[in-house]
Amino acid sequence: MSHAPDRLSKQNFTTIAVLIVSSFVVILNETIMNVALPVLMEEFNVTADAIQWLATIFMLTMAVVIPTTGFLLQRLSTRKVFVLAIGLFTLGTVLAAVSPGFSVLLVARVIQACGTAIMMPLLMTTILDLVPPARRGVLMGNVSIVISVAPAIGPTLSGIILQYLSWRFMFIVIIPIAVAALLIGTPRLSNEPGDNSAPLSIPSLILAVPGFGGLVYGLSGLSAGVTPLGLGILAVSVLCLTAFVLLQVKLQHGDKALLDLRSLTYRDFTLSLALMMCAMISLFGVIILLPLFFTTVLGIETLTTGLIMLPGGLLMGLLAPLVGKLYDKVGARPLIVPGSIILLASLFGYALILNAATPIWLLVLLHLVMSLGLAFIFTPAFTTALNPLPHHLHSHGSALLSTLQQLAGAMGTALIVGVVAASTASKIAAGTDVVTATVQGFKPGFLVGAACSIGILVIGILLGGKKQESQQPSDQAPVASH
Repeated sequence: MSHAPDRLSKQNFTTIAVLIVSSFVVILNETIMNVALPVLMEEFNVTADAIQWLATIFMLTMAVVIPTTGFLLQRLSTRKVFVLAIGLFTLGTVLAAVSPGFSVLLVARVIQACGTAIMMPLLMTTILDLVPPARRGVLMGNVSIVISVAPAIGPTLSGIILQYLSWRFMFIVIIPIAVAALLIGTPRLSNEPGDNSAPLSIPSLILAVPGFGGLVYGLSGLSAGVTPLGLGILAVSVLCLTAFVLLQVKLQHGDKALLDLRSLTYRDFTLSLALMMCAMISLFGVIILLPLFFTTVLGIETLTTGLIMLPGGLLMGLLAPLVGKLYDKVGARPLIVPGSIILLASLFGYALILNAATPIWLLVLLHLVMSLGLAFIFTPAFTTALNPLPHHLHSHGSALLSTLQQLAGAMGTALIVGVVAASTASKIAAGTDVVTATVQGFKPGFLVGAACSIGILVIGILLGGKKQESQQPSDQAPVASH
């Protein structure tokens, strides 16, 4: 992969466009299944605990595979990685569409997730390699569309399909788009070989599976309650991750690390990483909480809930390129600070006005305000994180960013849903009627999101204004590029 040229050529623009469309399609599938779980539970005659694995296994696979993508992107050409990613995703989607039973559908979700996990780091790394730093804001704005809009419209799309068609059409409608992306994108992507011949670190891989996978699984389980098994899984995952980090620090001196952690020596990368995790906790928590409130408290059907959530996702998508252009002119702080204040106001507003009589238009309005705040956060955070990294850390920085996004999403879901469940249970135990306790139980969940937005505000103030094209890592000089 070559360094970014002074201008973005037509070929490079086409390359990035193909990757953005492909990434949008694969990320869409991360949330498209959630609405269909009750239908599939009846279709395959399995328990609620079993059917949840269709969503859990996808998230687990992503968490395990993403850390390996830094290694893949340095070893293989862009074309080969793209074919691997979209090929796996297409294979998994076809298998899901024709699944005769639950176990086959579960395997299909694993294959889909492998392709999805590879695609996002590939997209971000390609943008870093091909796009001049002065124009990265605009392109990263389009990445923000993938990150924020695809998960938002997934439930809406599946709700519409399930209203009129078989659940299999959730996958059937995706197949021609995935095949077209494969046919159009493959000949247009670079086949230049990677620049790293280091062998795959098997011990790193062995530690990564229980480390990252166990952490996501353990965090996901916390939303249903704290159990000795769940705490044990979390403890083992933390030990494995500690060993994984120590091993990477040792291996990266010889450029043999599975996931090079030297990206963390760059101050703005580390700050933006923390900021992104706070934003993902807020986003994923609210994506879970609002539909729960609509269905359990207001009694709104799933399809209507998806349609209510759709405007906020579309607003983020429409604003993302504009925010990217603004970032290229003014940098991160002037965008993130007001964005975090808007986010704080919307989440605090939910905590104040939430009750069984709250009009839907007011909830939608607050969701739009929240989406506005997030739109001013995601693109600057992505770009500020990755801009300072030298060429040889592009793939590893992208992999690390994507990995921690997955962990933050799982953390946000577990934390906020767990807080709501505990609050509701305590109010019922204190003698509050179930309906009132349920309504009041949601408020602390939104306050947790508000607390995260305060963290975003503090980090946003610490970040610089208009970013320079390069940056010294903290406490040491940059490592020479290979």
